[in-house]
Amino acid sequence: MTVFGYRLPAMSSLLVWGLLWEIIGRLGLTFFIPPLSEVIGTLFEIIGTPAFLKALSETSYAFFSGVTISIVVGIPVGILMGKSRLLDELLLPWVNIFLSAPLTALVPVLMVLFGFGMTSIIITTTLFAIWIIILNARAGVMQINRSLVEMGRSFGASPLDAFFKIYLWAALPEILGGVRIGIIRAVKGVIIGQLLISIVGFGALFELYSSNFLMSHFWAVLIVLFALAFSISELLAYLERRVAYYAAKR
Repeated sequence: MTVFGYRLPAMSSLLVWGLLWEIIGRLGLTFFIPPLSEVIGTLFEIIGTPAFLKALSETSYAFFSGVTISIVVGIPVGILMGKSRLLDELLLPWVNIFLSAPLTALVPVLMVLFGFGMTSIIITTTLFAIWIIILNARAGVMQINRSLVEMGRSFGASPLDAFFKIYLWAALPEILGGVRIGIIRAVKGVIIGQLLISIVGFGALFELYSSNFLMSHFWAVLIVLFALAFSISELLAYLERRVAYYAAKR
C-alpha cells in the first residue's frame, strides 16, 4: 500500500482496518461490533478450551475431507474434459449449472439422502469446492500446446504417461489457481453444512455465541476461521507463483 508516495510495509491495510474497528467498538455504536482488543483477549481465553479444540477438530476433519475429495476427483475430471471433446460436451453444462446454482438449496436434499451427520457436511463442502477445480483444470489442459502431446506419443508415451507427465504438469498453474479458489469456497461450504445440517464444529460455536449475544466470542471464532482460510490460500498462491513458469513453457 502506498500513501502520499511512501510505500508502507505489507499488511499495513490490516492495521488501518484494525484501528478503525477498535475506534468503532470503543464508541459503542452497536453491540454487534465490540472493540478489537476485547475480541483478541477473548480469543486467547477460548483458544485452548475443550469446546474450541473439539470444534476445531470437527471443522478441520470436514473441511480437509471435502477438499481432498474435490482435488482427487476434480483434477482428473477436469483434465479428461480438456482432453476429450465428447466428455467435455457431456459434463460442461452440468459443471456450469452447479457452479452458478445456489448450492445452499441442495442442503435439504443432502439431509434426506445422507442424514444429519458428518457425511452430509463433507458432501456439502465438496459440492462448494469441486466445480471451480474442474473448470480450472479443464482450462489449463485446453491451453496446452498440442505439439507436446504429439511429441510424447512419438516417444511411445502411454495415455497414463501423458496424463501424469504432460497434461498434469502443463496445466499445473491453472490447477493450483482452481484449488486455491475451491478452498475458499470450501470454507463457506463447511460452515453452511455445520449450521444447517448438524450443529457441530465452528457452526455450533457461532450458533451458541450469537444466540447468547456473546459478540466478542463470535468474532474471535470468526477471526480464527478467516486466518486459517487465508493462510492456506496464501500458501497455494505462493506455490502457484513458483510453478508459473510452466505456463510460459507451454
